[in-house]
Amino acid sequence: MDDLINKLRAFSKERDWDQFHSPKNLVMALTSEVGELSDIFQWLSEEESKIENIDQKNLDKAKEEIADVFLYVLRIADKLNINLEKEAVEKIRVNAEKYPIKLSKGNSVKYNRRNE
Repeated sequence: MDDLINKLRAFSKERDWDQFHSPKNLVMALTSEVGELSDIFQWLSEEESKIENIDQKNLDKAKEEIADVFLYVLRIADKLNINLEKEAVEKIRVNAEKYPIKLSKGNSVKYNRRNE
């Protein structure tokens, strides 16, 4: 992860883009990339979107957009001094508390809507 972050820092510095990489601007760019990823899947059926059925052209485009999303998330985390690995592990722990197996297994109801 550190190697990728350092490569992103260097890429940005070499192009004098750091001046544009405020967290706000990076989030706007991230949102655009998520939109491009959504575009790939928007009109596919559930079955067409699965790895065993997706066509190579869409899979290749998805790989590219997912990489863009990932890199923007890394860049935002770097700009905010967030240890993404640490925070991801913590989020998994928090989600395990919100979604205990006995209440959540095979159930897609959000934790705050269980009693509705």
